[in-house]
Amino acid sequence: MTRLKLSDLASEKPVRVTIEIPVQLHRELGEYARAVNGGNPEGAPTIELVMTAMLGRFIATDREYARYRRSGGSG
Repeated sequence: MTRLKLSDLASEKPVRVTIEIPVQLHRELGEYARAVNGGNPEGAPTIELVMTAMLGRFIATDREYARYRRSGGSG
């Protein structure tokens, strides 16, 4: 299997957020969670944990956003 971008899914104190996602995306996230766990559904991370890790990684690796933050947040 190829190396997945998310491997370390640290659990932190959560903040509750409610969102609606398409069913297909929910299925894909479940499949990704199983893939993170080596294909085994038993002990796989929750979809919520996978989603938060993906969003965190996206923000951390977005170069334009990093540039924006370095500039003090001004356009």
